[in-house]
Amino acid sequence: ARREELTDEQWALIAPIFEKSNGIQTRGRPSRSAREVLNGVLWILRSGARWADLPERFPPYQTCHRRFQAWVKDGRLRRVLETLAQDLLERGKLDLSETFIDGTFVSAKKGASQWKDQAGKGTKLMAVADGFGLPLAIYTTSASPHEVRLVERTVCERFTDERPRRIIGDKAYDSDPLDKQLKKLDIELIAPHKANRKRPQTQDGRVLRRYKRRWKIERLFAWLQNFRRIIVRYEYHSDNYLGFVLLGCMLILLRNYF
Repeated sequence: ARREELTDEQWALIAPIFEKSNGIQTRGRPSRSAREVLNGVLWILRSGARWADLPERFPPYQTCHRRFQAWVKDGRLRRVLETLAQDLLERGKLDLSETFIDGTFVSAKKGASQWKDQAGKGTKLMAVADGFGLPLAIYTTSASPHEVRLVERTVCERFTDERPRRIIGDKAYDSDPLDKQLKKLDIELIAPHKANRKRPQTQDGRVLRRYKRRWKIERLFAWLQNFRRIIVRYEYHSDNYLGFVLLGCMLILLRNYF
């Protein structure tokens, strides 16, 4: 298989979900296989190219684009991630004892009409990495909300049924209200205090040692940025951009099987 295409072993893991019929009956020529179409979408994900530039070895770009939008709409991409993440957790290859959270700004070209604010035309991409640095949760929204306000929603978008036991963030996450919110979910917040903090300190120095491993969330963002279609948001609809991010997470999780 080419670099942007799935191997037989990888495809075997996700084929049951992608090959499941959406119940829509079509006329005319037989539809292209889900694997062919997915490989075409992954080429777009990796290259960052326009749909119309899809090489001829893949199905027509209209077919790949249409099928990609259908997968986004029916939640299939998220189901794939939930299946992989739950399986890795049961295999002991996903660690929820400590997780890491951060957000990044993604500039938008065509999506400006949906989310435009004082931060400019763009999207806030939030991510949670597990103890191994693998993607555990992904959430996108407008660029204006502070990351502290997005933590609980991001946790709710996780790919596993089980909640993380600890969430580690930088000084931006030093928030007593956030600490209380997460405690209600039985999640411990670990974040170094801000230099200008006026309230009494709540973090234990011994617990803060875990903060040294925060580089794992930064590495996750670096992995995601290897997929050029994620670096800049060209999609008008935010759900389609999120779909590309979920596909990037899928490829990262698939690496940990072989």
